[in-house]
Amino acid sequence: MRAVLMTAVGGPEVLRVAELPEPEIRADHDVLVRLRAAGINPVDCKLRSGGTIGGTLPAVLGWDGAGVVEATGPAVTLVRPGDEVYFCDGGFGPTPGTYQEVKVVDERYLARKPERLSFAEAAAAPLVTITAWEALRERARVTSGQFALVQAGAGGVGHMSVQIARLAGARVATTVTPGPKAELAASLGAELCIDYRREDVGAKLRAWTGQDGADVVHDTVGGKTFTACFSLVRRYGDLVSNVESPWEDEAVSAMHDRNLRVSFTWMPAPSVFGWPEHRARQRAILEQAAGHFDAGDLRVQVGATFPLEQAAGAQRAVEAGQVIGKTVLTIP
Repeated sequence: MRAVLMTAVGGPEVLRVAELPEPEIRADHDVLVRLRAAGINPVDCKLRSGGTIGGTLPAVLGWDGAGVVEATGPAVTLVRPGDEVYFCDGGFGPTPGTYQEVKVVDERYLARKPERLSFAEAAAAPLVTITAWEALRERARVTSGQFALVQAGAGGVGHMSVQIARLAGARVATTVTPGPKAELAASLGAELCIDYRREDVGAKLRAWTGQDGADVVHDTVGGKTFTACFSLVRRYGDLVSNVESPWEDEAVSAMHDRNLRVSFTWMPAPSVFGWPEHRARQRAILEQAAGHFDAGDLRVQVGATFPLEQAAGAQRAVEAGQVIGKTVLTIP
């Protein structure tokens, strides 16, 4: 089978197409999936440039996949050959990812592909959908009537976060540049699009909410944006971040002064650290989300597709910020 190997730590040029033996079913609950598409996420680029977890090389990157079940282990009950599935699994080094034609996945991590989505759209959805769902529904517990602010509402996680907050009945604002990104965020349900480069985010937010900040803020950017979020959350409000960020004494003081509840979610943790019960819970999120995709309540923005052989070019486009929404590798 064809696969894209990360052969060393470095730039996109370390990604090379290779022929590998097809993986085989070895465990009772294994499922052999012939992939039709693989999603690209910023974490793939970070692993390529910074090193895989455990330092395993060569490695097959890619967390997201969508395809067709080809064979199953003797104890598999959740899927059968011919089923179309989507999932998030592997891609961090020791466990092969989705930049390949065939992958073995434990049945507990597979969900039925939403009928309304193409394979490319389905492959774009898992990581960002689970991340946004965990952040807003499970950590911040966003509810109807609340005001929610999503940082970078046209990004991969951000554009799903806007929709999931809206689906919960919240009124949504987002930080985004004018033009196509603002148009996308507005089409997904953002009532207020704030140009963070030219406008005072706090002033715009307070004027819109009529209170001292949003009830819930979802930080999808990290760094200085994370610490800036403390002043954007109303007193006794919720801030949730899915990005690793440095803590500063002044920022922590601001958090304490406002009695904020601060939460973190790192979607890959159950896969990286081996928490099977939480992997199954994440599959359940994908199953719930599939109903919303098919009902038209959720949609995923695919901004660009590349053939599998052009994975290096696809990652360059992601790192250069050339794509609005998600980038996907197609695997005929």
